[in-house]
Amino acid sequence: MDKALIVGMNITTNTNGNKGKGSFNFAMDEMVSLVKACDLEPVGRIEQNMESANTATYIGAGKVQEVREMVKMLEADIVVFDNGLSPIQLRNLSRELDCPVMDRTTLILEIFSARARTREARLQVEVARLQYMLPRLVGLHDALSRQGGASGAMSNKGAGEKKLELDRRRLEQRLTSMRRELEEIAGERETQRKKRAESGIPRVALVGYTNAGKSTIMNAMLEAYVGDEEKKVYEEDMLFATLDTTVRRIAPSDQNAFLLSDTVGFISNLPHNLVKAFRSTLEEVREADLLIQVVDYSDENYMEHIKVTEDTLKELDAAQIPMIYVFNKADLCGMGTFATVQGDDKLYMSAKSRNGIDTLLTLITGKLAGRYRDCEFIIPYKRGDIVSYLNDNAVVHKTEYREDGVYMETNVSRIDAARYEEFIVLP
Repeated sequence: MDKALIVGMNITTNTNGNKGKGSFNFAMDEMVSLVKACDLEPVGRIEQNMESANTATYIGAGKVQEVREMVKMLEADIVVFDNGLSPIQLRNLSRELDCPVMDRTTLILEIFSARARTREARLQVEVARLQYMLPRLVGLHDALSRQGGASGAMSNKGAGEKKLELDRRRLEQRLTSMRRELEEIAGERETQRKKRAESGIPRVALVGYTNAGKSTIMNAMLEAYVGDEEKKVYEEDMLFATLDTTVRRIAPSDQNAFLLSDTVGFISNLPHNLVKAFRSTLEEVREADLLIQVVDYSDENYMEHIKVTEDTLKELDAAQIPMIYVFNKADLCGMGTFATVQGDDKLYMSAKSRNGIDTLLTLITGKLAGRYRDCEFIIPYKRGDIVSYLNDNAVVHKTEYREDGVYMETNVSRIDAARYEEFIVLP
């Protein structure tokens, strides 16, 4: 396993203050987790307080020398910086440190690349990676010759510059091809979303910071109300274990069904290119009728996680959607494994122990109650398709076979009530 030295910059408001020190410590601790998630071994941390980053090397000249000495002493294979680096900073640091350099964005892209499983996720990550690489090609071919002296459009360019232009052209061609394929996938996903919207089944999305337990809650719901092992999603105690949005139909026997989606986790300073690349996947969040924000209550920075999640939701134009807060892993905070409810939008529970899933369902159905109404239908015998549909998609309290058709007392979505209005028995 390669060894990584982590370098962080705490931007201060003045030479005397260290405002935001708590946030900086949180960011540095998170960098350690990201480095481990990238299968690197963190062997040391170097921090610097400055009013602003150095435009040439991000950190100061003296700190560059300190990092170089630490690299040799710790035998580090790579230096990882806590923020995004400009192309000039990346080039200069690589030269000064005589060691591979990676910034936070590249680190996250590497993790996403390793975690991506479906074709769509792999394409989204690769698009984000290439977009980030394009302006950083300068300096990657320093070993090649510089500009030559001959005349002509291309002949006055050395091997390095020719190589740079060829690489850029190839990357742009790959980007165009992958964007086209992603647009086709996004079109298919949009068609699926429209079909789900037409069905009238409410959509609920699990959102939250990475590794908060969203997939665990999804699987607990599937165990309790679906019972199909093949429907379960990948679940692991690691950052960004899930990159693909998965939609499952949850159909409790005595409650109305809803569609539950498990989405990619958020993180502070999530690269904009990634948010943009994953936008079609994250549309499930924006189109949801209800959001369930899963919070790792055992993490001392959980309030920061909530803020990051809500800032990301604003960026996705999803901040106005009703939300339930699930404070997961409460058992690790001495609260036991039994669920505790506060109001109609806060639940403290342990998804791993499966305690609290029924309580969560009650909160969900309470939030979605306004989307349903009680209706009595008389369905003609020749419309058995409607009877079958209502049995599958509504809560049927009573069924009678009468001379004029099938009488059904139901609780149905307002969309279905309007769709089959002609068969409603008026009071």
